[in-house]
Amino acid sequence: MSRRCELSGKAVLVGNLVSHSNRKTKTRFLPNLVNVTLQSEKLGRSVRLRITAHALRSVEHRGGLDAYLAKAADGELSLKARRLKKEIADLQAA
Repeated sequence: MSRRCELSGKAVLVGNLVSHSNRKTKTRFLPNLVNVTLQSEKLGRSVRLRITAHALRSVEHRGGLDAYLAKAADGELSLKARRLKKEIADLQAA
């Protein structure tokens, strides 16, 4: 399983740790991923996602999973999240 947020698209970054003596050591900066179960009001069911803590705060700020997916760009969403977004859009259109 990749270390990538399913909603925001945040992934592993690579960089250097620089000491006081200016020695560089390669390191990986991992995103703070958490497994959550979010409730979709329009679908009427819960959805399990692996997202960052920052994305979880954004979901709560925007008013839930449905509102977050409505505003999110397709390029940053995972395949699973894009399918959810399409399901919600189809239900809203009907």
